[in-house]
Amino acid sequence: MIIYGKQLFLHLLKNYPQKIITVFLSKKCDPKLFSQIAKVTNKICSVDDRKAQALCHGGNHQGFIAEIADIELADFNDVKKGTFLIILNEVTDVGNIGAIIRSAYAFGADGIILSGVKSVNLEGILRTSSAAAFELPIVVYPSTLDMLNELKQVGFCIFGADMGGIDVREVDFGTKKALMMGSEGSGIPAKIKERLDKIVSIKMERPFDSLNVSAAAAIFCDRIANG
Repeated sequence: MIIYGKQLFLHLLKNYPQKIITVFLSKKCDPKLFSQIAKVTNKICSVDDRKAQALCHGGNHQGFIAEIADIELADFNDVKKGTFLIILNEVTDVGNIGAIIRSAYAFGADGIILSGVKSVNLEGILRTSSAAAFELPIVVYPSTLDMLNELKQVGFCIFGADMGGIDVREVDFGTKKALMMGSEGSGIPAKIKERLDKIVSIKMERPFDSLNVSAAAAIFCDRIANG
């Protein structure tokens, strides 16, 4: 897996040095920083800009690129032992997923479930989550209905985010709760919504179509965590 960008690279160097395999530098590096990198790996390569751009597919690498160990997806049986989960049903935009992971981690969620999809771009999610994807367990569960059944069997109350729901400020989320956010375009499908326990919404002071899914998720996470 390739990561790039100075801040993400420095975060990994400080917090997950064991995951760094090879470092590619396209700019002159501060001697003190180079010494830190050398303590982590002896695979340090100087590359020209053309090679750097190829490694990060044209992304803004800021001179720092690294090959790291892949993110390992979590086991669903472990994640469902938690008490606060975020479910992203058919959400595919890595920018939104990364932002939601940051919020979920900040507000104390125990895990993220990506449902209704068979695979995800973990490299992109790691980058957009600013490495929070290393901090929070992530599960991929293709069958949303099966996943909901399993969560209910272990006592979860499943909340769904939708504009037509109860004002989130009036909701008691209880002890074991999972919040489902729907896809960017169509929200939560009707057949899924029927299986949820409660539908909740964010009431806005001014009329507007909807909030971006990552912005809405942050508000919901704050409400769940802080009441």
